[in-house]
Amino acid sequence: MRKKYRKPDERLERVRIDDVAAEGKCLVRTSEGVIFVEGAVAPGDVVDIRIVNQKKQYREAVAERIHEFSDVRTQPFCQHFGVCGGCKWQHIKYEEQLRFKRQQVVDHLTRIGKVQLPEIPEALASAETTYYRNKLEFTCADGRWLTDADIQSGAQLDKRAVGFHVPKRFDKVLPIERCYLQPDPSNAIRLAVADYVVQNGLTLYNLKTHEGFLRTLIIRTASTGQIMVTVQVAQNDPEQIAALLDFLKSTFPEIKSLNYILNTKKNDSYQDQEVINVHGSPFIEERMEDLTFRIGAKSFYQTNSDQAYELYKITREWAGLTGQERVYDLYTGTGTIALFVARQAQHVLGIEYVEAAVEDARINAQVNGIRNAEFLAGDMQKLLTPELLNQYGRPDVVITDPPRAGMDEPVTRNLLQAAPQRIVYVSCNSATQARDLAILDELYEVTGVQPVDMFPHTHHVENVVRLEKRK
Repeated sequence: MRKKYRKPDERLERVRIDDVAAEGKCLVRTSEGVIFVEGAVAPGDVVDIRIVNQKKQYREAVAERIHEFSDVRTQPFCQHFGVCGGCKWQHIKYEEQLRFKRQQVVDHLTRIGKVQLPEIPEALASAETTYYRNKLEFTCADGRWLTDADIQSGAQLDKRAVGFHVPKRFDKVLPIERCYLQPDPSNAIRLAVADYVVQNGLTLYNLKTHEGFLRTLIIRTASTGQIMVTVQVAQNDPEQIAALLDFLKSTFPEIKSLNYILNTKKNDSYQDQEVINVHGSPFIEERMEDLTFRIGAKSFYQTNSDQAYELYKITREWAGLTGQERVYDLYTGTGTIALFVARQAQHVLGIEYVEAAVEDARINAQVNGIRNAEFLAGDMQKLLTPELLNQYGRPDVVITDPPRAGMDEPVTRNLLQAAPQRIVYVSCNSATQARDLAILDELYEVTGVQPVDMFPHTHHVENVVRLEKRK
């Protein structure tokens, strides 16, 4: 058989990075088309790149050497930068990150949505750019990623790791020494668990063979100071489970909620698994103004609590409520936005696909004494129908906060049939938001756009759009 030889990768030297692109990559424009570049580069850098993929309309490359540094650069603060898959924009000054995020929204809304837009202001900055997350999930895996320094040391390193997946390797985990995403005692808890694993000979889950005991460590640190820890295990070993949880309880007495999940599936998703509370309360509390939200191990809550408050204030202001309006809150989740606006509305109806989230929303309404909010669980496409409008009345205002995929087209069409006077569209993906705005343009005009930075040092940006029915 004739041996096949792989064509050598093409290399381009001293090319200037032109702009940022989707998913945190950067972009180079050439006479032969655009090239998307990975590898901790920034607009204005002059770099050598290696082409690794050839598509019909573009090429993909990795940066191999930087000759000149851009003015938008700054010194990354995390020792794991460039290896860990998170915080990919640490090397870019924060004010420049905000500029790039605004431009991302502008590009999506103009190129995809193609709707008439008002002036778009700068992205609303996060007051905290480190330690801003209230939840982190660490993978506990028998599959440690070896850095260049690890390899060069020649040391025999333990294959077990508690940390984050490295990009594009589902089976490899980078052990994290210090993470700047979540406030104390998150780092201390993770490091203590990693030490306990070694000292007590615990096995960690192997993502290829599906063997091992400990799978994930989930830490929540609420703005109230309350802490929840949940460990996910793959083997029903009561003695090991009890010993690990007793260790956490005694080492960190400040933990308000300590739980475990037995998950024997071949993936780490746990929304369909039972949460067993072994110490303290089965929930912790977040507060926003005079509202209290109970957060369970499986509850969804915006991961940047302080910035979520800013986001919700914009949403409430743009809803323009006077106390007389009937409001629909689509994709309501645990009802945070619905309850946040309920006291300024006549009635709020929250609709959500996940039954457990709706149960949380109902509990939170009861805890806060809010009686003018109802919540329904079910498929949005099947629920948002003329029958629902007849039963609950047509909405004056609709707030919608869909997942990254946006609203399905039938839902968007049903929204046109509901024809509220005003829509406030909150999105974590301005590309799919723009697609939906193109459909809504049939009946609505965009009267406000506000990008909000929920995740500093990443390419992600939240965006709020206000739509008014055309006259």
